[in-house]
Amino acid sequence: MNKNNSILVVDDDPAHRTMLRTLLTGWGYSIIEADDGSTAIEKVHEQAFDLILMDVRMIKISGLQALKEIKAFNPAIPIIIMTAYSSVETAVDALKNGAYDYLTKPLDFDVLRLTMERAMDHIHLQEENRLLRESLGSHFDLRNIIGQSSAMVKLLETVAQVAPSEATVLITGESGTGKEMIAGATHFNSPRKKGPFVKINCAAITETLLESELFGHEKGAFTGAHRKKEGRFLQAHGGSLFLDEISEMSVAMQVKLLRVLQERELTRVGGEEVIKVDVRLIAATNKELMLEMEAGRFREDLYYRLNVVTLNMPPLRERKEDIPLLAQHFKEIFAEKNHKTIKGFTPHAIDQLLKYDWPGNVRELMNAVERGVVLSSSDYLDAKDLPMIIRHGEVEGDTYPKDDLPADLPLDEVEKTSILKTLESANGNKSEAARRLGITRRTLHKKLKKYGVMS
Repeated sequence: MNKNNSILVVDDDPAHRTMLRTLLTGWGYSIIEADDGSTAIEKVHEQAFDLILMDVRMIKISGLQALKEIKAFNPAIPIIIMTAYSSVETAVDALKNGAYDYLTKPLDFDVLRLTMERAMDHIHLQEENRLLRESLGSHFDLRNIIGQSSAMVKLLETVAQVAPSEATVLITGESGTGKEMIAGATHFNSPRKKGPFVKINCAAITETLLESELFGHEKGAFTGAHRKKEGRFLQAHGGSLFLDEISEMSVAMQVKLLRVLQERELTRVGGEEVIKVDVRLIAATNKELMLEMEAGRFREDLYYRLNVVTLNMPPLRERKEDIPLLAQHFKEIFAEKNHKTIKGFTPHAIDQLLKYDWPGNVRELMNAVERGVVLSSSDYLDAKDLPMIIRHGEVEGDTYPKDDLPADLPLDEVEKTSILKTLESANGNKSEAARRLGITRRTLHKKLKKYGVMS
């Protein structure tokens, strides 16, 4: 057991708190006290704890109510409930709401010590295994899309309603939120699931090649067209076509796409044959199409053709209760990939993940967990294994000397200093700086743009 773990003792009896502080300090723990459930909730939001010992009956907020709110904020914290009133009903309520165990006063110190040790050694693994079992299923099964936040539950309910239809679907949301996963779920939960699911990123292909990629071309249609090619529309016949980053398509290509959607037919580049196609279109964008329309970059008629049903993928900062679930999911993937045995996350690690705003969304979280898995040298991934930018300005290695930063420097300035110094130490190489910081290059670009630094 790791000594000097931080324990929050919650009890409205000063004498009992004093006794526990003396006892637990003697066992090597660092103790923080709270005299009510409301105070406990505030402290959990302020700092990370490895374990909480909490009384049931308190004046303002009871231990059971505080248990519910703390678990909603950080489900990784093991909580042991204490009470002088031996009640089976209270015990059941406590365990039902996520308590690790239930002890009655006066406490048996040997039992207390053993229970605390077991809690910190096993609660993470037990919870993570439960979450992993819940997410079993095919890759695009709705049950396998991880999220218990109200925003995700509402989104998945809408997907379940929309998927069986033939409606065109527009998926909106910031980069890295998982729009492709929702597109796949829409297809594989539809009557077209046995047909092809074809994907194309409109931003990754030049305008001159995009028409050929979508509609195909005849042999000799242009220089380099040595053979006839079937486009993505024909490849997706009988299934679904996913056009990612559709806002990057030129206005000229938008006109051609609109015609295909309206007429359900196309002509290959350089050809004359009119070919009927049966395709369900699913599109995605990280831009506000209404603003793009106002700027003349997106056609209004295409917008309304696409916008039959809109699914908005919420950013990770608006679904923070999903972060522990997603982190666990990625931990399992990368632990297996890197042949490492990592049982879970420490409460400190989960605390840092919850406090970060995730400008790069789920993709950034995935990268952070992968980095943590690679660097972790223990059974549990700790806060020190996470990228420096997520640890709220903590630095590692020799990126820059700690005493370069004043103690009272605002958090935003700490982050800015860290990023700029890392970029400088990487000789201006943004990919290398992003790697050292443990963030995506896109996130680094956004940060530099915010700081007014050319990128």
